[in-house]
Amino acid sequence: MGQSLSPVAFLHQHLRESFQIKTDDIPRLLEDIFGFFSSTLEDFVQSRHLDLKATGIKNEEIYRTLQKEIEERRFKAPSLSIRQIRRMIYG
Repeated sequence: MGQSLSPVAFLHQHLRESFQIKTDDIPRLLEDIFGFFSSTLEDFVQSRHLDLKATGIKNEEIYRTLQKEIEERRFKAPSLSIRQIRRMIYG
């Protein structure tokens, strides 16, 4: 009888076989994915604000964009007003 794979080993095998991902790239890929899914709402708002600000978008448009993006994210977040978003960014 064969040995059972640990969940992490199974995930590695699945990624290699399903997507032809190189074994050396899998840890970095998983770190990215886990990091994406473990960020807090506040971390996301602050980071995304900086990303959007760097493109030259004005704050009022950024706030509306963040409102929409928060609803689409993987974490369950309460609806936020623009004022609450502004406070997460600037304190």
